[in-house]
Amino acid sequence: MAKIITVSRQFGSGGRELGKRLSDLLGWDYYDREIIQRLSEQQGLDPEYVHKALSGHGWHQFQLTYRSSFREPVGTGWRQTEVLVKQREIIQEIAAEGNDCIIVGRDADVILHDADPFRIFVCADIGSRLARCARYEEKKEPGERLTEKEILRNIRRIDRNRRQVREILTGKSAVDGSAFDLTVNATHWEIKKLAEAVAEFSGRWFEK
Repeated sequence: MAKIITVSRQFGSGGRELGKRLSDLLGWDYYDREIIQRLSEQQGLDPEYVHKALSGHGWHQFQLTYRSSFREPVGTGWRQTEVLVKQREIIQEIAAEGNDCIIVGRDADVILHDADPFRIFVCADIGSRLARCARYEEKKEPGERLTEKEILRNIRRIDRNRRQVREILTGKSAVDGSAFDLTVNATHWEIKKLAEAVAEFSGRWFEK
C-alpha cells in the first residue's frame, strides 16, 4: 500500500515549501499545482480557470455530505461543480496509482481518509506569515505588488475560505487538532530544517 503524506496549512505558513522539501528528501511524488494541470488536461480547461474555480470561492456554495455528491444550488454554473468533483476524483486516482506521494492542500487528508495518510497541519504566527508573503511579493514587478494591508486581507480571506471548506467536508471545526497526526508551528523554523525533522518523524509514524 502506498505511503501518503497530506499537508494542510494556513496561508503563508510555509506549508507548500515544507511539502516540496519533504518530497525531495524522501524521493516521493509531489502534488500541488500538478493536480490542477492534470485536471485541466483531462477536461480541456484553461489551468488558470481551474485554479480560480478551486481557490476557495466555490466549495461553500454547494451542499455536500462527506463521501456523497455535490448538490448544486439553483442558478450556479454546472462547470464549476464539475471541476470540484473532478479534483476529488483525481486525488483518488493519485492514491490508487500506488506511488508514495505528498499532496499539499485540497483537503486531501479528508478525501483520502480510507488510505490512512500521515496528516500534517502547518501553522505560523501572523507576523511570520506576513513576512513570508511580503518576500513573495518582492519577486513581482513594483506596480503589481500588494501592500501589507492587502496581504493581510488576503491571508484572512483565504484562511476563512479554507475553514469553511473543511467544516463542510468534515462537519467539525477547522481548529479540531484531532483531525491531524502532526501539527507544526513553523514560526521560528527554517523550513529546510523543519522538513528534515518532519521527514524523520514521518518515517517513525509509518512504522507504527
